[in-house]
Amino acid sequence: MKFFLDTANVESIKYFADMGLVDGVTTNPSLVAKEGRNFEDVIREISEIVDGPISAEVLSTDVDGMVREALELSEIHENIVIKVPMTKDGIKATHILANKGVKVNMTLIFSPAQALLALKAGARFISPFIGRLDDISCSGMELVVAVRDILDNYDFECEIIVASIRHPLHVVEAARLGADIATIPPSVMEKLFNHPLTDVGLERFLKDWSNAFKK
Repeated sequence: MKFFLDTANVESIKYFADMGLVDGVTTNPSLVAKEGRNFEDVIREISEIVDGPISAEVLSTDVDGMVREALELSEIHENIVIKVPMTKDGIKATHILANKGVKVNMTLIFSPAQALLALKAGARFISPFIGRLDDISCSGMELVVAVRDILDNYDFECEIIVASIRHPLHVVEAARLGADIATIPPSVMEKLFNHPLTDVGLERFLKDWSNAFKK
């Protein structure tokens, strides 16, 4: 499974990319706003660090605006993928962009029916938001299972990006279910490293080595 980092923070991207853990990046207007920097400058800098898909989201909600913004964003770098919301206008914009060879990541997907529409429209990536479903007492992972089944039944050229990840178990469950990609916030990525038995084990090894050296 590929790891996309869900952030616009360049330092976090560099940190995890140096470990070989970043296959791509997803951003959104909220994440970029947190950085207090020019949007295009941030995207360009990320493109220099990560050799993989980098999702940049349109702000318009109408078809013409989405297509116009998407074409402008796609000029920044060849790895740019356009995030488009799951709406009727978004579906139409996705269809237009796909026919122009622009890769689309359809975002805000909460049902198998929405995922199927995105696939039919030509989305290259689809992003089921599992954490937000869990928040309203629905199983986000059941959506991933359903989307995986649909993709396995047909020949759509599309990958599942499990989004709205809240904790390490989401990442592990996504991998077990055969999701193509998990887009992970840096805070959750940090938690993937942790286990108390690893800390205890390392402490014991170092203590034993120290005692042996003293002898």
